[in-house]
Amino acid sequence: MEELEIVCFGIISSVGMARSCYVEAIQEAKTGNFDKAAELMDEGKSNFREGHSKHKSLIKKEASGEKTDVTLLLMHAEDQMMSAEVLEIMAKELIDLYKNK
Repeated sequence: MEELEIVCFGIISSVGMARSCYVEAIQEAKTGNFDKAAELMDEGKSNFREGHSKHKSLIKKEASGEKTDVTLLLMHAEDQMMSAEVLEIMAKELIDLYKNK
């Protein structure tokens, strides 16, 4: 497997775990378990940072003059990263709504 593919799968894996944590956090908040929801949000953020770090390594390479081929896999990884970021924002809002219910 090429280096770019390894990085892309790393991004997809990390942000996928983040998304799962955010969904679980919403479910915990829905049942009133806000401590567990906060724990899951922290875990999700940690996973997201890991994926973002992998993505940043590609940006650094390109900034230093090393061209990165834009592949369907890279586009998918970036799409997953963006959807995880949006889900984090929505999870925070939903958890706040459940707290103030």
